[in-house]
Amino acid sequence: MEALAALADPTRREIVALLAGGEVAAGELAAHFPVSRPAVSRHLRVLREAGLVRVRAEGQRRLYVLDPRPLSDLDAWLAPYRWLWAQRLDALDTEIARGRRARPTGEDR
Repeated sequence: MEALAALADPTRREIVALLAGGEVAAGELAAHFPVSRPAVSRHLRVLREAGLVRVRAEGQRRLYVLDPRPLSDLDAWLAPYRWLWAQRLDALDTEIARGRRARPTGEDR
């Protein structure tokens, strides 16, 4: 559940989203945020300690990559609750379909 705690912060969620596209240098990550580089480094450390990211050195650069294993664990933990969302989304889909049938089309005018 360390992953869940780490993902509670919106900046860390955004970092994970950026890393979903592949390996990114720490400096490139920092450029996406209006906070200092040390602040981004602290976020990366939290993600690393939670096992969500791995880092490797390439000369002076630090390259980060997403490790999906903790996300799989989180997904498995959420699985028993998924029916709650599915039920609500099915109801929303039904209401949208009803709205389409009730709305006049351009040809009816």
